[in-house]
Amino acid sequence: DKDAAKDSDEKAAEEATTEKVIAEDRSEPTLVNSMEKDVLGEIANISMGSAATTLSALVGKKVDITTPKVSVSTIEEIKEKYSDAYFILKVNYKKGLEGANIMILHTYDVGIIVDLMMGGDGTNPPAELNDIHLSAVSEAMSQMMGTSSTSVSQLVNKRIEIFSPIFKVSTFDDDELFEQDDEKVVFIRFQLEIADLVDSEMIQILPIPFAKAIVNEIMNINMSNLTEMSPAANTEATPAAASAPSKKGKSAPPAPEVQPVPAPAAAAAIPTDPVVAKATPGSTGPGKNIEIAPVQFPDLSASGNTKNDLPNIDLIMDIALQLSVELGRTNKKIKDILELTNGSIIELDKLAGEPVDILINGKLLAHGEVVVIDENFGVRVTGIISPEERVKSLR
Repeated sequence: DKDAAKDSDEKAAEEATTEKVIAEDRSEPTLVNSMEKDVLGEIANISMGSAATTLSALVGKKVDITTPKVSVSTIEEIKEKYSDAYFILKVNYKKGLEGANIMILHTYDVGIIVDLMMGGDGTNPPAELNDIHLSAVSEAMSQMMGTSSTSVSQLVNKRIEIFSPIFKVSTFDDDELFEQDDEKVVFIRFQLEIADLVDSEMIQILPIPFAKAIVNEIMNINMSNLTEMSPAANTEATPAAASAPSKKGKSAPPAPEVQPVPAPAAAAAIPTDPVVAKATPGSTGPGKNIEIAPVQFPDLSASGNTKNDLPNIDLIMDIALQLSVELGRTNKKIKDILELTNGSIIELDKLAGEPVDILINGKLLAHGEVVVIDENFGVRVTGIISPEERVKSLR
């Protein structure tokens, strides 16, 4: 009986161990493997490169966000290592991706960024961040996340939209940021450098499902590209095999010679009659000719800008376009914007009496001068931009 009881206990222990191993195997796919870490690191490197460019334009200093280090950790482990208060920004995705990611900066680094944005030299950061400081750095981070999302959108080949970011100065003990301490997340550390003022780190935290979803998007695109390339390779290989001469048969006849067509001197001198090239028997059949239509290009000069020169223009005649008149522009620092009050004067880059710009859907169309018509402002067109200049402005 003792032996039977011992055997029963050993069998129960083996079954429990087996169930534990099976449970661990089932939970293993929720973790991030080394290949996925490499993909996430590359995505982070590209997206934060765009974000660094945006921040550099806002602070007027060289900004580098490099060397992403990807790891998997729990919230509890992060809390033990990072116990101070940080500037935390949470971004929720509206379209394209489901989930959220969290960006974290040291409050001292945020103070330097705020000082630079307010017109300072970065050597006198505020001791405490007030609402104005937080609003300024939140706007900077929002623009950074916008450009970062654009980079990710190009990588996954789909439109991505984000909600307005949520920001606060808090610790990792904030219950609103994380659901439970044992939750495993992707932990990415970046090296943040702003000129000779900041040499610190910036942290990004991604939930495991969100991180794996981004990796899957990238992998699916790569697989689809390989699938599309395979038929093309087979198609290219077929003519090559067909053109190879048989060892037993006769050699293939030489390719037919086509007389070269002299290039026209100008667009107006292009012949209207089609050029006919004789084909040798065996290529397209006896007695058949190949008609080659001449190439014609539209005239972009101002003289060709008539309604008759634009085919099917009537199809879009009822489309509404936004017309606006721009008096001038100027650039102001955030410090100057915050100091604006009633009665403040903003100087534009246009002189008095200088023609104003007439824009159609934001594109320059013409120049004009401001007039008053029955107590309303109007604009008299003094010059229209030529089609050539309009095309150049789009490049």
